Amino acid sequence: MSRILSGIQPSGKLHIGNYFAMMKPMIEYQEEHELFCFIANYHAMTSSADGDKLTENTVEAAVTFLSLGLDPEKCFFWVQSDIPEVTQLTWILACHTSMGLLERSHSYKDKVAHGITPNAGLFTYPVLMAADILLYQSNLVPVGKDQKQHLEITRDIAQSFNSKFGETFVIPEPKISDDIAVIPGTDGQKMSKSYDNAIYIFEKEKELKKKIMRIVTDSTPVDEPKDPGKCHLFALYSLFADNDMTEVLRQKYLKGGIGYGEVKKQLFGLIWEYFAEAREKRNQMQNDIGEIHKILEKGSEKTREIAIKTLENVKKKVGLAYN
Repeated sequence: MSRILSGIQPSGKLHIGNYFAMMKPMIEYQEEHELFCFIANYHAMTSSADGDKLTENTVEAAVTFLSLGLDPEKCFFWVQSDIPEVTQLTWILACHTSMGLLERSHSYKDKVAHGITPNAGLFTYPVLMAADILLYQSNLVPVGKDQKQHLEITRDIAQSFNSKFGETFVIPEPKISDDIAVIPGTDGQKMSKSYDNAIYIFEKEKELKKKIMRIVTDSTPVDEPKDPGKCHLFALYSLFADNDMTEVLRQKYLKGGIGYGEVKKQLFGLIWEYFAEAREKRNQMQNDIGEIHKILEKGSEKTREIAIKTLENVKKKVGLAYN
């Protein structure tokens, strides 16, 4: 059985791009794989200094995952900062990671170029990510194209460490899903909180309707044929509709005779219904946050058992276990 690991940053409300790109696949993996799923609150600190907000977002991310179907009895589910071994391993790995390897990180350069103030945490982000993966001896890591280089850095760090100290870490392989395209936001760009174009999973009904109606489309008249392959509205519709419904709409696009306003109304109904059960479950969970804390505490206890074994082995090899 493959051991799959992935984490999500609690940097704000989670949107449908997060859901289809990461959360939905992870929830499905729990049925057939040994799933390790965590809330990466240390990583979120590289772009946010608001402590109260980080606490709030961490709990919200946990509630969202659980309401969508993640079962803590079928997987390892925890908050990153609840495992102290991850920061200890990060320091050890950092001492065996060259500056050149980190300086080649495209993600760091891209974030600085987009206005994020550079700090040491942002620069060493790939080392913390490596510790997240290697601490639990994960052999499969789902990544998008923007994270692929970070996994390559993890592999480089692990291979270098193994060559110096003997077989210590499992060398992880990327798991890239080719059938998950970039999820467009309301403006057609990649959906992102940073671009203010996100449709959140648990939008209020009125706000969801407003956002759907704001989705950017071209000026093709109702009667004219439309290209479904170039329409952001159609791409979003196909995420929520089944294959038959998607094909029906595709044919209407190609023949002409349907307006974007009608498609937007249909999309609103699909999204509202799609998350209806999860929305009800979330409302119930928010009335008992103490139970969420218990779930996360139990998850970290179970996960730490593996983390401790890995770290003890690493410390022994690098000379930190002196007694």
